Amino acid sequence: MKTSVKRSRRARKASGRRAGAREAQSLGGILYFLSTTLFLLALVGSGCAGRRPVASRPPTQPTSTPPRREESAKRSTDVPETPSGPRARHDRPTPAPAPAGYAEQGNASWYGEPFNGRRASNGEIYDMYKFTAAHRTLPFDTMVRVTNLNNGESTTVRITDRGPFVENRVIDLSLAAAREIDLVGPGVAPVRVEVLGNVDPAAGFFTVQVGAFRDRGNAERLRDRLNPSYSPIFIQQYDAPDGTFYRVRVGKITGEDTARQFGDQLRLREGFTPFVTRLDPEPPAGGIR
Repeated sequence: MKTSVKRSRRARKASGRRAGAREAQSLGGILYFLSTTLFLLALVGSGCAGRRPVASRPPTQPTSTPPRREESAKRSTDVPETPSGPRARHDRPTPAPAPAGYAEQGNASWYGEPFNGRRASNGEIYDMYKFTAAHRTLPFDTMVRVTNLNNGESTTVRITDRGPFVENRVIDLSLAAAREIDLVGPGVAPVRVEVLGNVDPAAGFFTVQVGAFRDRGNAERLRDRLNPSYSPIFIQQYDAPDGTFYRVRVGKITGEDTARQFGDQLRLREGFTPFVTRLDPEPPAGGIR
């Protein structure tokens, strides 16, 4: 009896130990499953988090581009209107601009009778109904545009004569040209004179007129007085409508600018009213005032 009771107790203890082992084994499996699941969830969560945008703060506003950089960017991204590469046959280079011509401003006058029908300085017969003019230094046949600065009217004339030998005037127009710029009534007006074409007005020889006399003796006396200091000095005879004049001229000077400087010296030293004029190849046959 006692023996059977002991066996029964040992059997229950062994059964209890086996059941405890099975429970421990089952609990360990559950813990292993849970830990594995949590680990996998953590991996999945971290992978998803790596693909999510960070939006913890609102995006910053774009800054304005400085104007210079903006224009530079626009130019660099503009699409050219014409394709690059060889030019089309009709696309020729733009010719270089013509050199700036001679221009001066001063007073203009006009002349008609009694000079009409008389020989001009270039040898032609003066016709006051043609578009011509007299100028002291521009070469003969030079074409010039004369603009009346009081009204903006302009005319184009050809230089055929020498003059005017009156202070504070730069050009004398024919009657036809004076009418075109409304100069006949006023008689004198400020103008702008522009040379047309490729003409070098400063080239050639020039002289300075220092006096004009009706009496040739007076002209000779002035020449003799100036001879010791200046050379050459010559006397030009001019047959005007109202009589003959003898013009005293000093020097044969290369270049208009040099001639003007010499004229200024004569004004200061001798008290003359000098007129710089061109020395034409042939002796003048006429001319005005």
